[in-house]
Amino acid sequence: MQSNIFGSLFLASTGLTVALIVIGLIVGIAGGIALGWFLKNTSFKKKTGDIQKVTEKMLDDAREESKSIKKEAILEAKEQELKLRNDFERESKEKRIELQRMENRLNQKEETLDKKEESLLKRNEETTRQQNVLKEKQSELDKKLADIKDQHEQMIKEFERISQMSRDEAKQQLVAAIEDEAKHDAVSMVKNIEQEAREEGERKAKEIVSLAIQKCSTEQASEITVSVVPLPSDDMKARIIGREGRNIRTLENATGIELIIDDTPEVVIVSGFDPVRRETARIALEKLIQDGRIHPARIEETVEKVKKDLDQQIKEAGESAMYECGVFGLHPELVKILGRLKFRTSYGQNVLKHSIEVSHLAGVMATELGVDATLAKRAGLLHDLGKAVDFEVEGTHMQIGGDLAKKYRENHIVVNAILAHHGDVEAKSIEAVLVQAADAISGARPGARRETTTNYVKRLQKLEEISGSFKGVEKCYAIQAGREVRVMVKPDQVDDAKTVFLAKEIAKKIEQEMEYPGQIKVNVIREWRATEFAK
Repeated sequence: MQSNIFGSLFLASTGLTVALIVIGLIVGIAGGIALGWFLKNTSFKKKTGDIQKVTEKMLDDAREESKSIKKEAILEAKEQELKLRNDFERESKEKRIELQRMENRLNQKEETLDKKEESLLKRNEETTRQQNVLKEKQSELDKKLADIKDQHEQMIKEFERISQMSRDEAKQQLVAAIEDEAKHDAVSMVKNIEQEAREEGERKAKEIVSLAIQKCSTEQASEITVSVVPLPSDDMKARIIGREGRNIRTLENATGIELIIDDTPEVVIVSGFDPVRRETARIALEKLIQDGRIHPARIEETVEKVKKDLDQQIKEAGESAMYECGVFGLHPELVKILGRLKFRTSYGQNVLKHSIEVSHLAGVMATELGVDATLAKRAGLLHDLGKAVDFEVEGTHMQIGGDLAKKYRENHIVVNAILAHHGDVEAKSIEAVLVQAADAISGARPGARRETTTNYVKRLQKLEEISGSFKGVEKCYAIQAGREVRVMVKPDQVDDAKTVFLAKEIAKKIEQEMEYPGQIKVNVIREWRATEFAK
């Protein structure tokens, strides 16, 4: 700070010297100019004295002025020096105060650190002491555990000696006892829960199903697996056969159907697996018989015309079914495939009428349950779609129908309902479950389907055979046309708890090994009779 003050004083004195030199130069220049002016306008001799006087006066004035300027500069320098000294003292004082504060803070921190260090040392000592105590306790515990283990082993050996059973045998016996008790409790609980749920579910289901069936009424099954064409006379058989069989071969090749002409009077049987082709052959043959002109060219022409007319009928049948069920927006190709079901039967039941019935049933039940009735109707109408082309495409009718629905961009719920309506695929929506139920109702109702006596008897025998294959079964009877099986069990081999599991196992095996319409009820009956004679 002192060097700054001395530098300022040096600069001030230097500035004063420069100012005096400048003033001297100015005065000299002014004197020269004045001297020249006087020399130019007056005679040197006359005015020399005056010039000297003027010059001396100017010099005196300049000296006086320079003295005053010097005094002022010295005063200003002293004032500046005093100001700088005061500023230096003030700043020095402030810095001393700040240094004192910092020193105080450092002292306080040092004291705090000393206290913390002392506290940490005490804690470390306490921790070390506690660790030593814990080690001593741990060693004591280890000794006690070793003693307990020895005593436990001695007790187990003593128990084994007394009970004459090994540890593993005792474990197995205990686990078996607990398992039997838990199983019995679980069976009782499950039985109660199932009974309550069954009663409530049956009540609600009966209401919904009865309401659905009351609103839907369709005709009985009809046998149309073969078509019979009446003839006006037996002479027509020869004309149908033609020379060397040309006519009948042409008709069979054009329609893909077999014509059976036997000794049955005035009848021709049209036989084939494809119902549309069979219907085409039947209509074409009736037209040819009515027209009377039967030759290969006429046969081919008639068959082509009948195919066109039948395509139109198929389209109209599909549209009629769609409008009857209130289902709209189907792809035109799906409508045509749906119409082909008009000529398809299953166990004597017309598949198109069955599909319409399933659609109505599913829609009514969906309305009662508060789910999407439109979607349920749509799925019900299309659930057997694959049966229309199952003679042409490999696979089950569920898979074929599901693929067709995917191809023509049907809703994924509809696709799942088609795939799952026979239980081959898990139902992922309530609508799919309703289609399953509606399909079972439509197929299992009285008069819905026709079954041959041989197949019927075989199905009942198979049902009784499966039910009687389980241990503890004494007798079993298939009743109600195979819709229920009653199983009598031996009471000394099957207790009340096991009857529930037995019923579930029998039902599961029936589902795996049999094909049947609707559902089969399994009743397991256990009866204990105590008999005594009074003599």
